[in-house]
Amino acid sequence: IPPGDLLTPRCTGEDSATVRARVDRSRARQEHRQGGPNAQLSPGELASACILGKREKTALEGAATQMRLSGRGLHRTLRVARTIADLASCETIDMAHISEALAYRSE
Repeated sequence: IPPGDLLTPRCTGEDSATVRARVDRSRARQEHRQGGPNAQLSPGELASACILGKREKTALEGAATQMRLSGRGLHRTLRVARTIADLASCETIDMAHISEALAYRSE
């Protein structure tokens, strides 16, 4: 491996058109499911759009306690997890989506 490649590895990520298509599909999914974007979900709407399994709920509650999240912070985290799941074309929110959403929270 040439030394320059170690410092600046070549990116093999998605191109802009692919990302745009994924975002468009995610927005369409949100519009179909609840009539608008995840960011505008009320707490009541959030409960129906973000149904969690027992394992996911327990993990999120534990993280909320450990990170001292307010109710509002918990709702924001759920909205982000729902969006991550939508971008991955997943109907349900799983542990990976919750973990990623929590990782975006600053301390």
